[in-house]
Formats: sequence, C-alpha cells, structure tokens
Amino acid sequence: MPSLDDAIDWYGRVLGFELERRFYIEAAKSHAAMVRKGPLRFELFEVEGAAPLPADRRHPPADLKTHGNKHVAFRVDDLEAFLVEVEAKGADVAFVVREAFGKGCFLRDCAGNLIEFVEE
Repeated sequence: MPSLDDAIDWYGRVLGFELERRFYIEAAKSHAAMVRKGPLRFELFEVEGAAPLPADRRHPPADLKTHGNKHVAFRVDDLEAFLVEVEAKGADVAFVVREAFGKGCFLRDCAGNLIEFVEE
C-alpha cells in the first residue's frame, strides 16, 4: 500500500473493517496492520521503496492475462444495492458484470488492488 493510514481508512470506510493492530517488520522495512471484520482478517503493508501496482493489474480483463493470484471475492446479496452503497462511500468501481451466468463487480482499493463482489 502506498500509505498504511490510507489503506486502514479505505478498508474501514468502504468495507467496514476495524483496525486490530499495527506493527513494524524491521527485516522487510514495512509498517503493517491487521484489519478485521468478523472472522476475516487482512494484513496491510506500507513497504519503504515499494513499486506501485502495474497498470495491467488494475483492470480485470488485463489482469487475467498475468499468471499468479488474481483477487479475493466476496458474496453480496444484492449487487445493485451494494454498488449504490460503495459508490456513496467514494469507492473506485473498476468493472461491473451483468451476464446470464451471474452478476458481480470489482472495486479497486486505495492502492489499485482488485476485490471482487459476486451476487449469488
């Protein structure tokens, strides 16, 4: 993450995560934090000298063409209601899918990482 404070704020404001703890990892030159929502935890990092996320990893169709982990996905009950909610919170909606096989969207967090939300 470019800014740990920004990431803690974004995950809290947009997705409802709470800060569990902050710490520093000397060997990695990294400020880190654990954020939590129920039993789910994300570990966030601000690493000295880290490169920004490449542009092709910020767009779902382009990201699929790169090997490696893609993103996490969460279920939402109602995609349209979810989109209204996160857009009101200033979220960056990267991509929306409304197809016969299903509906979903991708948000970009404050560092550009993709997070998918799927209506079942």
